[in-house]
Amino acid sequence: MLGLLKKLLTRFPVSARRTGKRIILAFIGLLLALYFSSSARISDLQQVQLSGTLHMLTVAGPTTYYEDGRGKSGLEYLLAKAFADSLDVELVVQSKPTLHALLLSVGGPEGNFAAANITVNASRSKLLQFTDPYMQVTQHLVYRRGSARPRSLSDIDGDLLVLKSSSHSEQLSLWAAQYPGLKWREDSSSEMSELMRMVHDREIDYTVVDSLAYLVSRHIYPQVRRAIDISDPQSVAWAFPRHGDGTLLAAANRFLSDYSASGKLDNLKNDLLEQADNFSVAGSQRFGELVDSRLPNYEPLFKLAAEQFGFDWHLLAAVAYQESHWNPKARSPTGVRGLMMLTLNTAREMKIKNRLDPQQSLTGGAAYLSKLRSRLPDRINEPNRTLLALAAYNVGFGHMEDARILTQRNGQNPDLWEHVREHLPKLSNKQYYQELKYGYARGNEPVIYVDNIRYYTRYLELHELSQQLELQNVEDQQPNSEWEDSAPSSL
Repeated sequence: MLGLLKKLLTRFPVSARRTGKRIILAFIGLLLALYFSSSARISDLQQVQLSGTLHMLTVAGPTTYYEDGRGKSGLEYLLAKAFADSLDVELVVQSKPTLHALLLSVGGPEGNFAAANITVNASRSKLLQFTDPYMQVTQHLVYRRGSARPRSLSDIDGDLLVLKSSSHSEQLSLWAAQYPGLKWREDSSSEMSELMRMVHDREIDYTVVDSLAYLVSRHIYPQVRRAIDISDPQSVAWAFPRHGDGTLLAAANRFLSDYSASGKLDNLKNDLLEQADNFSVAGSQRFGELVDSRLPNYEPLFKLAAEQFGFDWHLLAAVAYQESHWNPKARSPTGVRGLMMLTLNTAREMKIKNRLDPQQSLTGGAAYLSKLRSRLPDRINEPNRTLLALAAYNVGFGHMEDARILTQRNGQNPDLWEHVREHLPKLSNKQYYQELKYGYARGNEPVIYVDNIRYYTRYLELHELSQQLELQNVEDQQPNSEWEDSAPSSL
């Protein structure tokens, strides 16, 4: 081709030939540029691997992503973290304020994909690509216990509030043709656990939540009850942009398939639901059984650590029960381990080498609780000082400080636990947490956590007292051997 061009150029004047040569060189340069740009083009998956980071978009919540005293957690976070680990890259999480904002951001500079318990439907599938489903959820209409239970949508008599631009509002729109009187409001500033709180606190009469959100949050809002299902089971999947080349989506599908087939996905779901159940006040019978069977094995360690760090040993035993049920090999989905359920970072900070060793775990947990207590202002007295430290042990010191700031803003005393506990639940309310330094937290759980520990502590104190009284009664009923030895042989 170049030879033909040269022959053609010889038929033109010298000046024209020079111009022609420049054109040929420019043409060759363009061809080379196109060749190398196409050959150097890398896939979406390769871009993630070369950058070393996988960016996930989500909406903060108890079933998606949150951070507390145990570190980062949430079903979507843990699942995405496992995907990132399989690619040998770091997971970077970006939280969006609403589901609508989340879906609009997919494929932009902030995120490679979205994971927020997103149900797959026809309208979303037109705009996004979805992985194969990894879970199914059903939409529940919920109400407050004590009020009349709706047996159908025609029985709704009150304020029904649902998430804006959600599959819940779409489902209600479908039902509206059959129930012309069906009315509802939509809210873009909340998430499902917040709507459950509003039902629990009588701020609204009804809402619609997914079955997973209901299972995870029902222990926090025990007055909320499931009324009816308003949908068939719906598929939940990760969302990817339509303009992608499909390589990252294919990698996600391979991961989800392998993760599910291995049983790890089911284990993750079960662990998270069990972790949520652990926050409810355990039955006295179960607790009593473990007091007799497990506690004696560790009681000397509790007493030693209590003396070392200035705590009541019953309190440390109560914390350990709340954390692990006195199981030194306990493990959570987030990787916290041992009797006191220490994170790896906390263990390193407290110079603990083996979290599964009961003595080391207890020493590390007691030392960390003592450190949290020491970080509080000196003016805070007991028992408030320890109670606030316990809340920080659960939810994280930063979140607990955010709650103290809210308490002060509302004209109450941030140094009193009874005042702070009123404001901790607000950390899961977008109206409040989006203006706070540390953002979203499951604020109800540290309240339940501290309540449980106080209950367990009192139980252990009474249990020890009853044992002492029982022992005293036995001793009182024993004959005085010294008197018997000196007494005459007959009276």
